[in-house]
Amino acid sequence: MENVILGHHETMDTHEVLNFKTICLMRSKLMQGLCFDNDLKALMEKDVQQSIKDINELLALYPKTTTH
Repeated sequence: MENVILGHHETMDTHEVLNFKTICLMRSKLMQGLCFDNDLKALMEKDVQQSIKDINELLALYPKTTTH
């Protein structure tokens, strides 16, 4: 992926979406342990896998920073 420089508003929007996807991931993962329906568990696992993929794509938009 090319080096993309995001504007301030784009950075904030990306951050909000990243937070939302992270919360969705945590909720689906937690609910899998409480669910007894195998079809619903499979659907939640599919959501978990898609959320992980989405989060990784969003993280790729952030520039790499170095610490001193």
